[in-house]
Amino acid sequence: MIQPESPSTPALGLGIDAGGTQTRWALAAPGGGILAEGKVAGLSALQMGTPHGRETVHATFAELAATVLPHGVPARVQAGLTGFGGDSEQLQRWLAELLHMEAADIHFCSDMEIAYRASFAPGEGYLVYAGTGSIGAFIDRDGTFHRAGGRGVVLDDGGGGFWIAKEALRHIWRLEDERPGAWRASKMAQAVFDYVGGDDWAYSRQFIYGQERGAVGKLALAVAATADQDPAAGAILRNAGRELARLARALISRFGPRPVAVSGRAAELHPSIVAAMRDLLPAGLEFSQTSGGAHYAAARMAVELPSTPAA
Repeated sequence: MIQPESPSTPALGLGIDAGGTQTRWALAAPGGGILAEGKVAGLSALQMGTPHGRETVHATFAELAATVLPHGVPARVQAGLTGFGGDSEQLQRWLAELLHMEAADIHFCSDMEIAYRASFAPGEGYLVYAGTGSIGAFIDRDGTFHRAGGRGVVLDDGGGGFWIAKEALRHIWRLEDERPGAWRASKMAQAVFDYVGGDDWAYSRQFIYGQERGAVGKLALAVAATADQDPAAGAILRNAGRELARLARALISRFGPRPVAVSGRAAELHPSIVAAMRDLLPAGLEFSQTSGGAHYAAARMAVELPSTPAA
């Protein structure tokens, strides 16, 4: 049974930042102070397209609720979800049941909308986010969301973790086409094959085509670990930075110069990524790397949301 808020019960706000590799949550009190936080498995709105994917999303929501509820029942939820396209009815019902609250008090949006607000106020700057995928984001002063890229790992998402993994595997297997066994002389190839399970094509094929995109993106960790020893790995990471710079430059060309921030776990893989990005941005433009905190921003947004009137 859903318990109504009372004067002695603080209206807690739950913020959720769901990405391909992990889902972070934070619980905020009135005033914005963070009371608790945690993380569970990653998820994507794209998983809602298959029965197995829906089961996975529900299971992740159940895990999230089990970690949140010992700290308090939220009054409102703001959730940013990667791949979100606007259809939230089923997602709201599931979370409402699991968190013992009203579905109308649960709000979904793109994960990039909350990530942006963790770095800038609307109209203030441009955020380039590099996680499993990549996207450039700008929210103008009217609250309209504008994007560059972010159209999925199959089409693009240059500079993200999946892109780095794909570029590494493509480089390795093209060399194997030309010189079978060349991987033995490559630190990157050795690390990649160790990660995927073996040097036979069957292991790489199963890894790239049989895994969720977030799991594939984690291969970028192996690439980054060899960047200072293997020129091919270093070149891939520098190219990743150039891809991220392209997103920022696209927004600058459309809306004019503003500060640029880069965030996301892929951008943190190696200093060469951010250095290559900075080199391609206009001279004198304010540029920073931020550590995220989108789940904090979402929790504070949730606190400020209006409550559903009691029936």
